[in-house]
Amino acid sequence: MIRKTALAALFIVLSLPTAAAASQSPETAFPATTAFERRAAELVAMLDGKIAFADYFDPTFQAALPETQFRAMTASLIAQYGKPIAVEKSVSTDGRSGSVSLRFEKGVAAVLLDVGAGADGRVIGLRLTGFEAADDSFAKVASEIAALPGATGFLVAELDGATIRPLVAANPDRHFAVGSTFKLYILDELAAQVAAKKRRWSDVVPLSHLSFSSMGTANWPKDTPVTLQSLANWMISVSDNSATDTLIHVLGREAIEARMRVAGHSAPSRNIPFLTTVEAFALKGNNFEGERAAFIAGDDATQRKLIDANQTRLTLVNVDGVSFAGSPRFINSLEWFASPNDIARLMIDLRNRNSPNAMSAMAINPGVNQGATKDWAWLGYKGGSELGVISMSLLGQRKSDGKWFVVTASWNNSDASVATDTMVALVTRLLALAAK
Repeated sequence: MIRKTALAALFIVLSLPTAAAASQSPETAFPATTAFERRAAELVAMLDGKIAFADYFDPTFQAALPETQFRAMTASLIAQYGKPIAVEKSVSTDGRSGSVSLRFEKGVAAVLLDVGAGADGRVIGLRLTGFEAADDSFAKVASEIAALPGATGFLVAELDGATIRPLVAANPDRHFAVGSTFKLYILDELAAQVAAKKRRWSDVVPLSHLSFSSMGTANWPKDTPVTLQSLANWMISVSDNSATDTLIHVLGREAIEARMRVAGHSAPSRNIPFLTTVEAFALKGNNFEGERAAFIAGDDATQRKLIDANQTRLTLVNVDGVSFAGSPRFINSLEWFASPNDIARLMIDLRNRNSPNAMSAMAINPGVNQGATKDWAWLGYKGGSELGVISMSLLGQRKSDGKWFVVTASWNNSDASVATDTMVALVTRLLALAAK
C-alpha cells in the first residue's frame, strides 16, 4: 500500500541502466586514450551484448546490481526511449570520471560515468542525471497515459494564488487510490498546529505506533523518543509508516480529517475515518475478513466505531502480510483517495502554510532524477504505491520566472500490478514540459 521502499529502489534502477546506455557510437568515435574514453566508447556495444557484463563492470558494481537485474532494467529503459544510437558528447577532466550525452531514438540522456583505478579500468559507477525527450509534448504524454491499462488521471497546472490554471489534464476530478500521497494531509495539519502554537517542530514524542515499510525507523524499539520534525522528514522523504502512524495519533485523527476538508478535498468521506497505515494493512489481510466487509459497507460513523472497537487488534502483530503479494486488494474501497484537483488544492494549502519545515520535508526526496530538477528553483514531492496503485505528485517553483506549478498523476489497476518505472518516466516528462 505504501511501498515507498520499492519506489526509491526504482529511482536507482532507472539511474543505472540509463547511464549504462551512455555509449560512444562509431559515428562519433574518438581515440580512446583514457580509461574513461575507452569505456564510453564501449557502452553501446555492451548494451547490445557484444561486450560481456563482467568484463565491463567492476566487481563492486556487479555486487550492487547483478546482470540479470541490469538487463531487465535496460530492456525497460529501451522500451520507453528506444535504442541508444550515439554518444553526442563525452567530457572528462581526469580520464576517470565525466559526463556523457547519449542519444536514444526518442531523446537524449545525460549520464555520469566513473571508471575504477584498476589496470583493467572497469566501470564502477553509472548515473542518469537527466533525460530530454525529442519533440515531446503534453499531447504525446497524455496519449501514453491514456493507453495504460486500468484507470488514470493527471494534472499539470500553474498555481496562481488560490487559482488552479491547468496546462493539461485528464480526469482531474476523478478519485483515485493514491497510497502514501495521503501523508501530505498529515504534514499540512502538523504545520498548522505548529503555526497555532499547539506544538513545536522540536517537540519530542515516543515512536508509539509501529508499522510495515518503515525505512527510517526500521527495527527501532517502540517508544523511542524522536522529534516531530524527524517524524515528518521520515514520513515524507522515505514514506516511513511508523512515523506516519505515530503522527496520526499525536495530531489526532479527527484534526487531520478537518484539515483535509479545509484543504478542499472534494469527497472527504472517502477518507473518513482517516486510517493509519497499519489499520489499512490489517483490514486488507485475511485476519479481518468480517471486519473488512463491515467497514466497506458502513457509513463514516459505522466505520469509526469499528476502528475504535478494534484498536487493540488492528496492530502490526496481527497483520498477515497478504497485502504485499499476489494481486491488488480492495484498492477501490479500502485505501486513501484523492483526485488530481484535490492534490492541487492540497499543494496550495501547504504552500500557503509558509512553513519552512514542512517545505524542507517535501524537498528531501524530489521523486525524479537529479537532471529533472535543474529547471526548478524549488521542488517538493510525495508519492505512493501498493499493488495496483501508483501516485506521484510534485509542487515546484519554476526557475525561469518564479511561477508555481503542480504536477500530479495517478494510475490504478484492480486486475494487475502497475509499472512504477513507466509512471516515473511519464511524470518526469510532464515535469520537463512544465518547466519550459
